[in-house]
Amino acid sequence: MRIATIDIGTNSMRLLIGDYIDGQIHNRKKLMNTTRIGQDVDKDGYISEEAIKRNIEALREFVGICREEKCEHIYSMGTSALRDSKNGYKFVELAKQEIGIDVEVISGEEESNLGFSGVLEGLKGNDDILVIDIGGGSTEFIIGNRDGIKFAKSENVGALRMTEKFLKADPINENEFDEMSIFIEGKINETLNHINKKSIKKLIGIGGAITSLSAMEQGLQVYSMEKIHNSEICKKDIDIILQNLKKMTLSDKKHLKGLQPKRADIITAGVKILNIIMEKLEIENIVVSEYDNLEGLMCLKAKKMS
Repeated sequence: MRIATIDIGTNSMRLLIGDYIDGQIHNRKKLMNTTRIGQDVDKDGYISEEAIKRNIEALREFVGICREEKCEHIYSMGTSALRDSKNGYKFVELAKQEIGIDVEVISGEEESNLGFSGVLEGLKGNDDILVIDIGGGSTEFIIGNRDGIKFAKSENVGALRMTEKFLKADPINENEFDEMSIFIEGKINETLNHINKKSIKKLIGIGGAITSLSAMEQGLQVYSMEKIHNSEICKKDIDIILQNLKKMTLSDKKHLKGLQPKRADIITAGVKILNIIMEKLEIENIVVSEYDNLEGLMCLKAKKMS
């Protein structure tokens, strides 16, 4: 059974196409478009007309690809920006009217659960793990194993949201960066204190900020799911990359190997969120997963049909 899942995130829209056979996903294909539906949502709580139009066109393009690929089912979900905005329903209505696609706006908890389920699809073993998903609008924290989720929390700190709120200068202004860091720590401190009591040994990261970090660390000219999946990054290397990013102009970042130019303006905030998490939890290494909420949604829907 060929299935497509689409994630309409704050910073980007992503598509997964795969064949679901005997409980597993085969022939995975992933596409991404930096569509920024969440641009400026924090200012007045509304998605702009321009952002709605841009994302409808991107969704139309993705659905066209799904049909070319002969997908039997197409499922779509909206995350942080669509659930936080006052007019997210307008996008949902247009997607249905113009493209015939139902966009399900999911809660932070549902997003966490799908991300965790996706990670398990690409993982061996059954130890307790902490999964973090740093997105454009929010960061999800999930603890659990194959027997289920033990803790899940979504916090409204994301790479695009923090960049828009704090980082105005190019190159980055030290005071603005420090303000952002203090704000992030304050927002996620309670969650990290709770996680610290759990003595988790294994940290797994999903989401664009973390996969981009792995691609940069490996100096990939061309993004490769195979090279990213199960790659490991140590905190010392993350610290070095962060220090370099802080000094660079936006133009310099756009030419970095492994970093998509459209993500260059928000990568520093994304890496700082990860840096704070690892520092507070005293974890030295993170394993990067290319399986995430798209795979989680695919498996959830396929299991309901079987």
